Amino acid sequence: TDGHQAAAPQVGDPQAGEAKANGVCLACHGPQGNSLVPIWPKLAGQHPEYIVKQLMDFKQRRANEQMTPMAMPLTDQEVLDLAAYYATQPKTPGAADPELASKGESLYRWGNPETGVPACSGCHGPAGGAGQSLAKFPRLSAQHADYTKQTLEHFRGALRANDPNGMMRGAAARLSDQEIAAVSQYLQGLSQ
Repeated sequence: TDGHQAAAPQVGDPQAGEAKANGVCLACHGPQGNSLVPIWPKLAGQHPEYIVKQLMDFKQRRANEQMTPMAMPLTDQEVLDLAAYYATQPKTPGAADPELASKGESLYRWGNPETGVPACSGCHGPAGGAGQSLAKFPRLSAQHADYTKQTLEHFRGALRANDPNGMMRGAAARLSDQEIAAVSQYLQGLSQ
């Protein structure tokens, strides 16, 4: 060997994460990461890599009046612990407006070729429950429609810019208000 050892992978402790979540995150993100307030995201069942990315972004570069002050005091280990905890929690199902969800499903699965909107399923999986953990693309199924709508509007207006290579900003810039509402409802109704 050349005398260099590979760094051990950093792993979170779900039990420590639960204690931290119950003390700091519970008020907004709800029991087990299932927010009861539709403008705050559900964290239950989310990829740990995505949660780590978001918390580190809040600590380092993503200004948000609610989350930045909450994330700043977290140690790197606490971030890993929270991510490990939330990843193991079951998410509560959502219900969708059937008419909007039907329109949203088409957009999610196939995009809108006329306006250049790519299919959401290409990155977030065929049913919104997979995402791609290594790429840090989130799971979207059962997420609150209000939160998803707000997030897409923030990407569209470049109020949120922590997406790799501007991928979400580029896709959201082509979405109409009606398309945002429809895909948000569709995702809220997915149970995977």
